[in-house]
Amino acid sequence: MTDLTAQADKLLEEALERAGARDPRQFYRERLRDLKRENPVGYAEAIAYYTDTLIPQVASGDEDALECWTEYGRRLALALTDGRTVAVDASGRASPYEAPAGDRLVLHIPDQGTRALLVGLPPELSSAQRATYDVLVSGKLKART
Repeated sequence: MTDLTAQADKLLEEALERAGARDPRQFYRERLRDLKRENPVGYAEAIAYYTDTLIPQVASGDEDALECWTEYGRRLALALTDGRTVAVDASGRASPYEAPAGDRLVLHIPDQGTRALLVGLPPELSSAQRATYDVLVSGKLKART
């Protein structure tokens, strides 16, 4: 691991702890695996963005690490499918995504009939956000009990 990557990881961990946020890297890794299989050019671009833009941006400490990572997740989703990125507030109301995500659930809604792609999770999902996630991301049609 390079010093730059180690510094970026440290700053992300600190930002996650301060915000009480969930680490997005696991579901971004899944997105990268999908991208590698479905869009090799998009995968190469995502890796280049990670190396040339994301890591230096986060490691510099000049920008919010969580916002930088959320933007990376949004780019991964766009590379997989055309659509729009929305932020879902605690009441369940969706609006076009604008940084910072804060306590909003961030989803990429594809233009064509596939499930929504998770971009960012708030520290705690409200019941409306959980229902939105269950229906749009997981494809569940029954409410949790």
